[in-house]
Amino acid sequence: MSKPVILCVDDESVVLDSLKIQLKNAFRDAYSYEMAESSDEAWEILEELCEDNSHVLVIVSDWLMPGMKGDEFLIKVHQRFPKILKIMLTGQADMEAVEKAIEQASLYRCLSKPWNSEELITTIKSGLTNYQYSQNYEQTSGDLC
Repeated sequence: MSKPVILCVDDESVVLDSLKIQLKNAFRDAYSYEMAESSDEAWEILEELCEDNSHVLVIVSDWLMPGMKGDEFLIKVHQRFPKILKIMLTGQADMEAVEKAIEQASLYRCLSKPWNSEELITTIKSGLTNYQYSQNYEQTSGDLC
């Protein structure tokens, strides 16, 4: 069985590189890490992972991106995959967008850029623990992808 996946979405490659390094340092080989530079690319990755029966546990998404904004993307994800843990990482989201994501995408947390690595890792760990994904993702895979 393939490893569960953490997907990061941001239009800045330097942000994605930094996230990948921080996640790998914290979680080592426990997860696979996918990076996307747009919501369209992220959606394609989600579709491919589903076809491969891979389980996406966490999405960390920027808010301000070309095309679809992060709150809209996370709402779309939530409609199809409600149990994926959704975190927004942004320096520019307004409160209305964050509230919309909380209400319509079940946003777990919004972190500000520049982010603190420890806070990001703690947020992911607590989210996975709260939702019991780390132990139960196989039993609930129909909702996780």
